[in-house]
Amino acid sequence: MIYCSDTQELEDVSVTTDVDKGFAIILYNDDVNTFDHVIHCLIKYCKHTEDQAEQCAMIVHYKGKCQVKNGSEILLIPICKVLQAQGLSATLEQL
Repeated sequence: MIYCSDTQELEDVSVTTDVDKGFAIILYNDDVNTFDHVIHCLIKYCKHTEDQAEQCAMIVHYKGKCQVKNGSEILLIPICKVLQAQGLSATLEQL
């Protein structure tokens, strides 16, 4: 037991949780899409600021890929699908 004061008593509770490491949308470089198109898509569908979108586009260009959005699988699946429908090379990966 944990005692907070002479008159108050709290139980010691043990909580076991299964930690969800989450998922990420990974955007890959290609020779088809323009910087403007990639930036537009990141702003519109991933809700990036213009600066974030530009930085991600540069990382994709120079490093070959970039993690552009993290979150739960349920929330990221439709975003990843719409990026793919817009012609971007995007995948959903578990972290």
